[in-house]
Amino acid sequence: MLDLPTPEFAAKAFLSLLVVVDPAGLVPAFIVAVGARPAEVQRAIARRAVLIAGAILLAFALAGDRLFAYLGIRLGAIQIAGGILLFRIAMDMVFAQARRETAEEEAESRSRQDISVFPLAIPLIAGPGAIVSVLILGSETRGSPGAFAVVLLAAAIVLSLTLLFLLGAQRLSALLGQTGINVVTRVLGLILAALAVQYVADGLMGLGLANAP
Repeated sequence: MLDLPTPEFAAKAFLSLLVVVDPAGLVPAFIVAVGARPAEVQRAIARRAVLIAGAILLAFALAGDRLFAYLGIRLGAIQIAGGILLFRIAMDMVFAQARRETAEEEAESRSRQDISVFPLAIPLIAGPGAIVSVLILGSETRGSPGAFAVVLLAAAIVLSLTLLFLLGAQRLSALLGQTGINVVTRVLGLILAALAVQYVADGLMGLGLANAP
């Protein structure tokens, strides 16, 4: 339990959400999704997508802790499950795998006029990794409103960066190219993999299955 937010916790919250959302890695998917829509429409879609994703993450941050408490799921179990999921996502990032959608999801996204909810807000921005991250971070702030506020602030900063990347997607793609974006994604994937392993280690210690070093 955190009594007061620490700089280390603030850095952990920010990095966890930054590497999981991966604003630079969203650029190619955003460009493909918006297609040949006018620039003004693209900007409106980007703003709506980020706002919707923010609302989703806020809902999980506020209600996730109560849900797991109701189900009798301990924080350690959440950390282990979340760490495993985040490690899987990290491997995709390290090997620069494209964000995957099912055939049904891809067909639906192409047929929809407004793509801000799907596939942009869900699952590209507020995907499983981001949701798991806010659940774990929120659970770690039990009894500390200040620490919880730090999690919300970190999420707001990451979403603001995401919006900036999406608004400048065309220019950024031309500047970095696919290779540059892959490099950024791989570096963030390595950081995410380390965070995922730490989540699992913390979960094992929290459940009494491992001793603290």
